[in-house]
Amino acid sequence: MLVALTVATAVAALLLAAWCGWAAYRDQPTKDWHFIGMAVVTALTLVQLVVGIVLLARGEKPEQGTTIFVSYLLGSFACVPVAGFMSLAERTRWGSVTVAAGGVVLAVLQVRLYDIWGG
Repeated sequence: MLVALTVATAVAALLLAAWCGWAAYRDQPTKDWHFIGMAVVTALTLVQLVVGIVLLARGEKPEQGTTIFVSYLLGSFACVPVAGFMSLAERTRWGSVTVAAGGVVLAVLQVRLYDIWGG
């Protein structure tokens, strides 16, 4: 796995979590610019998904198993979009809290992906 991509994705996810957490603190729902931030983080996870699949296709193997690695890759890719859709259903501060929680979960998933690959 590319360590720089994993770190960049985790940092971007934590920045998104802090941004949406600040919006929740100010009693605001998610706004359009939050969704732009979610799109950037999702793009990073898409790149990571593609890189992970290419590495597996080239014959490289994660230390803790291919199945769990692919599961975490797919979970990482789905994490922020699912939180974003849930925030659309809850147009109060709790929608922002949902996205903030999704960002924290994504950062934790990045650490776990690094461990699974053999970091």
